[in-house]
Amino acid sequence: MLDKIYRISPNFIQNICISTFNFFSYNKRYGGKYKEFKKLFRKNRNLTRPEILQNQREHFFDFIQKAKTNSVFYANLFKEITDAEKLENISQLPIVDKEMLRANINDIVINTNENLIESKTGGTTGKSLEVKYTRINMQERFAMLDDFRSRFGYKLGKKTAWFSGKSLLTSADIKQNRFWKKDYLHKVKYYSTFHIKSDYLKYYVEDLIKFRPQYLVGFPSTIHEIAKYGLSNKYDFPEKTVKAIYPTAETITSDMRLTIESFFKSKMYDQYASSEGAPFIFECEVGNLHLELQSGVFEVLDENDQPTKSGRLVLTSFTTEGTPLIRYDIGDSITLEDPDTTCTCGNKNPMVLEINGRIDDYLYSPENGKINLGNISNTLKGTKGIRKFQAVQNEINKVNLLLMVDCQFDKKSKKTLFKNWIDRLGNKMQITLEIVDEIEVEKSGKFRMVKNNIKHLLN
Repeated sequence: MLDKIYRISPNFIQNICISTFNFFSYNKRYGGKYKEFKKLFRKNRNLTRPEILQNQREHFFDFIQKAKTNSVFYANLFKEITDAEKLENISQLPIVDKEMLRANINDIVINTNENLIESKTGGTTGKSLEVKYTRINMQERFAMLDDFRSRFGYKLGKKTAWFSGKSLLTSADIKQNRFWKKDYLHKVKYYSTFHIKSDYLKYYVEDLIKFRPQYLVGFPSTIHEIAKYGLSNKYDFPEKTVKAIYPTAETITSDMRLTIESFFKSKMYDQYASSEGAPFIFECEVGNLHLELQSGVFEVLDENDQPTKSGRLVLTSFTTEGTPLIRYDIGDSITLEDPDTTCTCGNKNPMVLEINGRIDDYLYSPENGKINLGNISNTLKGTKGIRKFQAVQNEINKVNLLLMVDCQFDKKSKKTLFKNWIDRLGNKMQITLEIVDEIEVEKSGKFRMVKNNIKHLLN
């Protein structure tokens, strides 16, 4: 009902609705212990490596104890393991992959009287998932993220252009070439990431120049398309306007970084996390990536589950007490820097040479343009029973969805799924759905959530 009212309301009323929604959401995120955490993380910037490791051991001990006590799944999983709480014994704990997490989610979520905060995720591996946070953990995560961003001047209330997976526009907006909505209270402008098409990019660029944001946050593939258009069409973005750019959700390529920084005349500072609550990796002021060990444990393992310098990432996240992530195989990979290498920025956390992640792919809609991986993964939000999916585009006006489902996938989930896809691809795209028993991986053994077989037609 609220969504219907929003859709038929005038633009300024929609902006008021967004401002009001954010006001209440931000009270949850930035209330409680947020300021206390913020002070702590600022203080912890000066910790020595031994102090960081001791801090990590203590957090791990407390986190595993709570998981064993409050989660049925982990109580059973660890009942035969001696001293599971000791970090030096972490290799004895079973690895949990995304399918295990999804299949056992009700037993993994802790037993508590607290009203947990739901977070519906898409996920770039094509699995639907819903996790739950404690309020304190959510405040802790935002405090840690804001501590990172504040190193480059950011704080809530400064003019920010945000590029995320929110579907906020109406047909009236498109007709008026208005591809954004405003949060009046917090000076945030939300730019649609569903309409990245050459016909529309002019309006994005010109409005960003008019808006003059101090910070850009969101999907780098979208920001890259805007920057690329701006450079190729000789737009001159005002100097010393943007203080920093914070990409989210996607892997950054060197081409993306060069183009974005060139157009917006500002530095990009990368960070790695996930909607389900992965611990953080942050980029420092000199351009190096650091594991944030106060947020969790990072294991880099080879195909035999042995430690290696470059391999798949297995995570234990201290800020996921509501839905504990313990030795969670997230499906990404990283390459570590030599452990003896130190950074001139003063951060004593271990360094990361490269976040390999996945190579981002996209679909193309003649109506809306490029649909990036972040928006594609979010089509699962609000659905149930989808174990895995793959989107295949062999024709310019058609996308075929391959779905592996279970008994929870019902008419409501199917309707929601189609609505989510129409929001992204537009009404003119033919979307077909095929239920399958298995979706094949590539010869490399990797799974591709998106297979775009028409890229040669788009050059």
